[in-house]
Amino acid sequence: MSRSELSSRGAVWMHALTCDAAHRAVTHDYGGTLQVVDALLAESPARFIAVVPDANNRFPRARHGEVGLIEGWQLARAVRGVIARDRDSERKAAIVAIVDVASQAYGRREEAYGIHLALAAAADAYAAARVAGHPVIGLIVGRAMSGAFLAHGYQANRLVALDDAGVMVHAMGKEAAARITQRSVDELETLAEAIPPMAYDIANFASLGLLWRLLKVGSAQQPEPDDVAEVRRVLAQALADIQRDPSHGLSSRLGAPSRQASSTVRERLKSLW
Repeated sequence: MSRSELSSRGAVWMHALTCDAAHRAVTHDYGGTLQVVDALLAESPARFIAVVPDANNRFPRARHGEVGLIEGWQLARAVRGVIARDRDSERKAAIVAIVDVASQAYGRREEAYGIHLALAAAADAYAAARVAGHPVIGLIVGRAMSGAFLAHGYQANRLVALDDAGVMVHAMGKEAAARITQRSVDELETLAEAIPPMAYDIANFASLGLLWRLLKVGSAQQPEPDDVAEVRRVLAQALADIQRDPSHGLSSRLGAPSRQASSTVRERLKSLW
């Protein structure tokens, strides 16, 4: 599967999930790499957000679905806008982060101008929305890599991913990981068979307990109407599940066997602090 095919999935699923939604409103002032659409999810207001490729991006390192300076600040703006709009409302809009991000944008200009601040602002905005009572759902349809995933999607109350070979989650690309660990890509893939956190495929990521649902569809790249209907159904279930959880926290991520140590550490910290 080509790089362009993978990095177009966010736009494809944004269109599929919102093109015929009731009360659809497209916001056009977020630049060429951010799509923001207000629509209904299960008869409730929702804001759908996706980072998409833009061959004309003024920053060359952010032209293929990466999250760079502009994208980080605009994500924060899109999420903070919902918080401000619904501040006095009892019915907080859901936020659906459609995740298809190649990586954070690696470049000298990005480092010089503070990409760490831009991505931190985005992550903080999503966390603030969750704490303020906005149901936040992350839908992983393509790559969810490195700081880009931390900035866009990882702070969700519930994470849903498509069960597809093109869906990958990791801290860095295989080639970069090979250089850092002084191994070949083949050696990394061999290790991944025994060490789930080193794997890139979504099945191994699911085994870590962070996903609320792993969802099989007929085509993740070109979804059919049945695929779209199934994803909408699961998003509605995720929304209802969040609304039943008054804490608006991340407790659903700690139930897997591989997360028991994390649960123990959190409980001990609570008792001490």
